Amino acid sequence: MPDQLVVRGAREHNLKDVSLTLPRDSLIVFTGLSGSGKSSLAFDTIFAEGQRRYVESLSAYARQFLGQMDKPDVDFIEGLSPAVSIDQKSTSRNPRSTVGTITEVYDYLRLLYARIGKPHCPDCGSAIARQAPQQIVDQVLELTANAKFQVLAPVVRERKGEYSEMFRQLQSQGYSRVRVDGVVVGLDEVPTLKKQEKHSIDVVVDRLTVKAESRRRLTDSVETALRLSSGIVVLDFIDLPEKDPNRERIFSEHLACMKCGVSFEELEPRSFSFNSPFGACPECTGLGTRREVEPELVVPNSELSVREGAIAPWAGGNVSDYFKRLLETLCEEFDIDMDSPWQKLPARAKKALLYGHDTEVHVKYRNRYGRQRSYYTTYEGVIPYIKRRHSESDSDAARERFEGFMREVPCVACAGARLKPLSLAVTISGHSIAEVAGLPIGKMAELLIDLKLSKRDATIATRVLKEVNERLQFLMDVGLHYLSLDRPAGTLAGGEAQRIRLATQIGSGLVGVLYVLDEPSIGLHQRDNHRLIETLIRLRDLGNTLIVVEHDEDTIRTADWIVDIGPGA
Repeated sequence: MPDQLVVRGAREHNLKDVSLTLPRDSLIVFTGLSGSGKSSLAFDTIFAEGQRRYVESLSAYARQFLGQMDKPDVDFIEGLSPAVSIDQKSTSRNPRSTVGTITEVYDYLRLLYARIGKPHCPDCGSAIARQAPQQIVDQVLELTANAKFQVLAPVVRERKGEYSEMFRQLQSQGYSRVRVDGVVVGLDEVPTLKKQEKHSIDVVVDRLTVKAESRRRLTDSVETALRLSSGIVVLDFIDLPEKDPNRERIFSEHLACMKCGVSFEELEPRSFSFNSPFGACPECTGLGTRREVEPELVVPNSELSVREGAIAPWAGGNVSDYFKRLLETLCEEFDIDMDSPWQKLPARAKKALLYGHDTEVHVKYRNRYGRQRSYYTTYEGVIPYIKRRHSESDSDAARERFEGFMREVPCVACAGARLKPLSLAVTISGHSIAEVAGLPIGKMAELLIDLKLSKRDATIATRVLKEVNERLQFLMDVGLHYLSLDRPAGTLAGGEAQRIRLATQIGSGLVGVLYVLDEPSIGLHQRDNHRLIETLIRLRDLGNTLIVVEHDEDTIRTADWIVDIGPGA
């Protein structure tokens, strides 16, 4: 491999036939006046050509997902490596993306909590113990007598695949029915599953009723289900409605609270992921926030009366006549003055108009032909109406319109922690994963170093903690000790996002790569500058070439090679 990076005849944007030779495996700084062409040479020429050549080396199948990349206006470049750009563009605006997920530190924390975390009951706070099959049977027999249920063994939980071979094996073992994605079917008529979609499959072990005479048969069925599903049995009470929270009861020989009589599934890394249904808070689906209708946005001008359109969502549009008739009838029914300003209406009237009333009202009106028409209906209320339409609408435009009357507030169920109650009740040295992720990175690093673990837990956690501590140190080295892992990615400044990606690249341990950076010192206090420079030097010493577009004097003085671009260069 040549030890030089040679560029000849670069004419991209405002570059005028620029040619230069740069040393590889060095820290190179491009500096000069604004608009002189530093970024055009670094990003739009050298990086763009390095990325294009790497993509062209991939198979035709892989290239179709990456799109066509244009060749920069340059005669030739040689000595290029696969290129990585670390610019100031903000990171993902996805509300599920956080500092922890970008840096992968949170992934290691999930693994740590799944392996050595101490689970507690989210209801009573007592430590959770494992259940024997006989204890599970005793709990079932204490339920409502003669309730019908089927014993299910969950063998696949939200996994991709066709599972045709598994169905054949189950049939050969004597089983006749399975529940596939919530639908019970015979094993001889199982539909062909889509390989790239996630599926849940439960084996129907038996169908029983709750009665003491069934103890022996129930014990055999529970033990069979536990063997099939590695320690979990699900009882599906078929007489209850599908949406009833007590329709399914999960029993586990792994985790159960003996005081509350509640069983839990075995802890896995996905149990602590707010991007997985197995770990996410069921109320906010892992976002940590919920949209709630704000009364002040529904009635923005309290000086208007109901007749003048004080209730903004119903003040105009195609449905305004319908709601006008409904409001007139309601106001007449409850003796509410439609011409009185909103701020002067009594609290009882405001509550009825905003939140609805379960009393039926008789609406009378004349249609466009002058005929008298009438109907009975209940008044839903403007706030429940907005919530319902926002959740049911398939139109992005309609959802955006209703979101104009809503504000984001922390989820009441998880208090913004994004996880299920059980996941939040798992602790290490008394700290839940949400508490640890909420600490500044500097304090979090101190906490993890000072952890007091048993000999067994220390053996399990050693390698995971090593990876976590290394990545936290990289983040502190680039001056990000004040961030927390639960910080949403969309709230990061451009400089912060760039330094996070820089720390992530150091953690990846790649060598022989060309890194192109755009002013990494921007937004960084001068006292932390030396830590950033040490990070750049460490990345170079791994065996990489760094091209840094920079104006900072300390970084320029540290460079192995300086390229000054512009007038007087």
